[in-house]
Amino acid sequence: MNLPAFRKPFLSFAILLLLAASVTAQIGRRFPSEKKIVTDPVTGVQLTFLTSTPAGDHRLYHTHRQWTADGKWVIFRSNRVPGETLAVNEETGDIVQVTEGSYMGVVDVAGSSMKLYFMRMTLRQPGQTRAGPIQIVEVDLEKLLADSKSENIKNEREYQKVCGTIPAEMEAGGDMALDAGGEWIYFRVGKAEASKHLPPGIAIEPHFGPRNMGAGPTGISSINIKTREIRFVVALPFQVGHIQTNPWVPGEIFFCWETGGKAPQRTWTVRSDGTGLRPLYPESEYEWVTHEAVIARDEVAFAIMGHRPAGALRAFWDKAGENPGNTADTVLRKDWGPSGTREKPTGMGIINIRTGEMMIAGQTPSGSGLWHVHGSADGRWAAGDDFDRNIYLIDRRTHAMKLISAGHKATAADHPHPAFSPDATRIIIQSAMLSENGRSMNICVIPVR
Repeated sequence: MNLPAFRKPFLSFAILLLLAASVTAQIGRRFPSEKKIVTDPVTGVQLTFLTSTPAGDHRLYHTHRQWTADGKWVIFRSNRVPGETLAVNEETGDIVQVTEGSYMGVVDVAGSSMKLYFMRMTLRQPGQTRAGPIQIVEVDLEKLLADSKSENIKNEREYQKVCGTIPAEMEAGGDMALDAGGEWIYFRVGKAEASKHLPPGIAIEPHFGPRNMGAGPTGISSINIKTREIRFVVALPFQVGHIQTNPWVPGEIFFCWETGGKAPQRTWTVRSDGTGLRPLYPESEYEWVTHEAVIARDEVAFAIMGHRPAGALRAFWDKAGENPGNTADTVLRKDWGPSGTREKPTGMGIINIRTGEMMIAGQTPSGSGLWHVHGSADGRWAAGDDFDRNIYLIDRRTHAMKLISAGHKATAADHPHPAFSPDATRIIIQSAMLSENGRSMNICVIPVR
């Protein structure tokens, strides 16, 4: 094909830009250490900032593992390489890019091997108007980190392996979770796929609350990362979110009814074969349950919010009775109803998965109350943040609660989301304490003591 002369330089320049982008976004690329020790201005605790420049860092969500299996690296995402995942060595501060080709949704770090898993959308074909198939990609972190250290990086195919492809018609979402057995990954599917598996006659839930979220159907499916087999798990009449697994028990899945706020029934569990579907913590209309996380073999932590002003219970029933056409359910669906106030018990709840027994581990005496919560796997500690980005530590043996860190700037681009290290000695958060604009966040580790 003969090209006009003026187009040739333009195409050459475009090709050079693409080549430059591929080089700068290469897997195994190293960044200098930014590790910095900072004294907490309020509590005096020595904070370790594993990143400290305004590059827009975000740690993984607290429902998923943060540290690699060897306990040496923390996985995070950052605008320093948009669309990719990085690892920072907790001891040296070295930063390494550990994915290439852009991920979507959740990144999952294996607990029993130096592997990382992510979803990647394949390119659309000419004329295709909807999303393409989704690949499940495995990263060999052990080989990658060793080659990066020796400056002997090879093509990304030496480290990344496609473990399976989810058909486009399943409309796989960004939610995914690795089973404790290490062979299956669970993921969310869309309306069309879920509709095929719904029991006859089941009522489809509409949106719930003022954010117009929560409508169904959606569902959960699974893919075997060794055989590439796909098995459907369960269809739900509502919007599924926050899919997570029990890292100690194969085949145990947890998820939520995602409304963007209060849900009629937030927490759910199911087995990988679709049996055992049930609410995890059955809640009332006045309980605003959120941010559930598996913290131990037999325990899940969650927040029962107490952030709304008192009087909501009375206002709720007054509003429900304003005219004969109103019902409590109608008002509840419009504005979250009477939930989220301290007129009823609130705080960090911890439920025993086996017995159903629940206890309130702690709550702040005032303010928003605990918001994102977590606990150590040994059952000793619990932690949570509040709207002001304060971090609280609870000793579950004595029930003593203390402010362990503050000054993380409520203007931050996201919330701290505290999570414990596997050995229960550290809490990881994301923080804007060092940010000049009050929004850009860094990865921060707090010692537990």
